Amino acid sequence: MLKQSLQQKLLQKLSPLQIQVIKLLEIPAAQLEQRIKKEIEENPVLELDGEGRNNDDNDEPEVKESEVEKDELSIDEYIQNEDIPAYKLQARNFSKDDKHEDIPFSEGTTFHEFLTDQLGLRILDDRQRLMAEHIVGNIDEDGYLRREIDEIIDDIAFSQNIEFDEREALDVLDIVQDFDPPGVGARDLQECLLLQLDKKDRSFPAINDAFNIIKHHFEEFTKKHYEKITKRLHLEEDDVREALEEILKLNPKPGSSYSNPMTKTVQHIIPDFILEIKNGKPELSLNTRNVPELRISQTYSNMLEDYAGNKKNQTKDKKDAVIFVKQKLDSAKWFIDAIKQRQNTLMNTMHAILEYQKEYFEEGDETKLKPMILKDIAEKTNLDISTISRVSNSKYIQTHFGIFPLKSFFSEGMQTDSGEEVSTREIKKILSECIENEDKRKPLTDDKLSQILKEKSYNIARRTVAKYREQLNIPVARLRKEL
Repeated sequence: MLKQSLQQKLLQKLSPLQIQVIKLLEIPAAQLEQRIKKEIEENPVLELDGEGRNNDDNDEPEVKESEVEKDELSIDEYIQNEDIPAYKLQARNFSKDDKHEDIPFSEGTTFHEFLTDQLGLRILDDRQRLMAEHIVGNIDEDGYLRREIDEIIDDIAFSQNIEFDEREALDVLDIVQDFDPPGVGARDLQECLLLQLDKKDRSFPAINDAFNIIKHHFEEFTKKHYEKITKRLHLEEDDVREALEEILKLNPKPGSSYSNPMTKTVQHIIPDFILEIKNGKPELSLNTRNVPELRISQTYSNMLEDYAGNKKNQTKDKKDAVIFVKQKLDSAKWFIDAIKQRQNTLMNTMHAILEYQKEYFEEGDETKLKPMILKDIAEKTNLDISTISRVSNSKYIQTHFGIFPLKSFFSEGMQTDSGEEVSTREIKKILSECIENEDKRKPLTDDKLSQILKEKSYNIARRTVAKYREQLNIPVARLRKEL
């Protein structure tokens, strides 16, 4: 038998403003400008500061307060001066006299156009040209053919209703693999290196040995089992060393050797914070150079003023329009307030980090970095750990000694044998220095590295050393070995 009952539940629901703040906190400076422009495009109530009004008139619009019937909207909160927000960024990191010039752009030939041009110089019949065009079209920016030949054959059969056998397709692939740059059209790294070596003069012993190593002992080569290669090819150690030198001259990504830099997206780091030392004191500011200033459009504010003064004589269409404006005003006000809260949260968090890592930011010495976790900054700022995580993720600070991601200042801590607390970042730095200065013919194993750290009073287990080494993108000792 079904029973009905009443239950009281306490649910936490985020307000539209809180949702906006959370989303904006995750956005770095590089994306904030685009996010603001997108909001302006979607909300006609928002405008760039200075648009839609006389630049000499800095006063907010003055309108009368009014009350509206219950079935209509309340607009009094929008027609008071203090409730029509303007968002102005105080950018202290550039001068008003700075000139903003566009960077000139020159067009160039793309990598695929370069391959297509070479295709036009070859004498091919219609079938060969069709297959070659499909092969070239499937070569990626690194110069590799990542798709299987069978898949390309199926594509042509489906789209053109023309059948190819595998041998015919592979013959055309041989033609494409003869294009420049050497190694283009390879299906894997081994084939890429062989194509490049095959274009060299193999009458030279070092080049011939290099070809044989890649062709017959590629697995041993990738694992740096040079002793096995030396024995199996009946070579001297010097011969193998010379062959390896020839292999190191090859390009594992032949497409990158021709790609026009103008056709690629260059990743520039745009700092979110700028830390300057002025008169011996640190001064922190937000990087707001390319972020537009926002305000509520006076045109829409005037529309509400007109409605407030003549609400009895308004048509239904006019009322619907004002309801639309109210919704957009809500959204605009939340967005502007969210931007302001974002600024305050970012600055409060960064000030707390600066205070916590004061010695490091004064000297720029990594060894001065103290162990610091998200919880430490959350407690100093009275913010949630999740908020600190959003602030530190994808954000950068520009200092007098370089640009750094905020998350690099966070690290776990451990105690030395003397009881001193040190950052794991300092331990990683010692590991890097040990590996950098090791004898490459006998690289240090994780056990040996653990022993060295213990001699320096850092009681680190071998497994932890391996974890730190992997985080530093350093391979195991066997793969660091050189002849």
